[in-house]
Amino acid sequence: MSAEVKQRGSFELTMRRLLADRAGLVALVFIVLLAAAALGADAIAALTGHSPVAQFLTTGLTPTGLPVPPSGEFLFGTDQLGRDVLVRLAYGARISLAIGVLASLTAAVIGITVGLVAGYFGGWIDVVLGRLMDLVMSIPVLLCMLSLVAVFGPSLPLSLAVIVFFSWTTMGRVIRGQVLSLKEREFVLASRSMGAGHLSIMVTDILPNLGAPIIIYTTMMVPTSIIFEATLSFLGLGIVPPAPSWGGMLAEAANNSIYMFAWWLVLFPGLALLFTTLSFNILGDALRDALDPASMRHKVQKKKKTAVGTAP
Repeated sequence: MSAEVKQRGSFELTMRRLLADRAGLVALVFIVLLAAAALGADAIAALTGHSPVAQFLTTGLTPTGLPVPPSGEFLFGTDQLGRDVLVRLAYGARISLAIGVLASLTAAVIGITVGLVAGYFGGWIDVVLGRLMDLVMSIPVLLCMLSLVAVFGPSLPLSLAVIVFFSWTTMGRVIRGQVLSLKEREFVLASRSMGAGHLSIMVTDILPNLGAPIIIYTTMMVPTSIIFEATLSFLGLGIVPPAPSWGGMLAEAANNSIYMFAWWLVLFPGLALLFTTLSFNILGDALRDALDPASMRHKVQKKKKTAVGTAP
């Protein structure tokens, strides 16, 4: 009796490769836990009984007016105003993840659209859109943000708009290069010979073949957007206090050198930024290896050559 051969789909094989990557799995677990903490920020505030803006002037400050270190009541200590750092970190995670994901998705949609049109049509359209991407990349970010804040004032929508404006060009360049190679493939030429329109070819023939780079680069754009938002908030150009933001928390710790007496004000927001960006980058690498097995084989072969070369 012949054994039954089970055919695995590409999705199942991708998931198997992704789950076999231990670093990527750890990064994914951390991102899930961080998202749960961000979504459950209200529950954390209710459990501790501490609002993110509540100032505990008696229990949250020492008799000399300094923040109290981590304790049973304040697990991550308090800041210079007597506010619970743990609760503010949870609410800051909500803002950072929301901006990171929303800005990355919006920038990805714009970049995919521009790159798809530029790569497919070519000619003067490609030249105009290419120069547009060069123009956006040449604009000084901080100078632009300072000018906008001077006119409109710092706000969350303004930070989101600035991050999107300066982020879509990376995706646009990647997609344009992929489309340039795909539009001359046999399946595209066959669709064109059968009378398919330009929009139909771009959406039904070319776009599905761009799934891997879109997923990978969108994932890797999230940590960049988070760092972008934290930098703007640190410089006072992003989230308006007292709304908690990881960059704003670091800026408040830097004021009057309060971090010299309260190390936890720098440690916990800094670690949150570090592990979040690191996890998204590791997850992006894991997705690249899972969606493109050739890159994984290249890594394995490189390791084997290195091992052979260093063997006694």
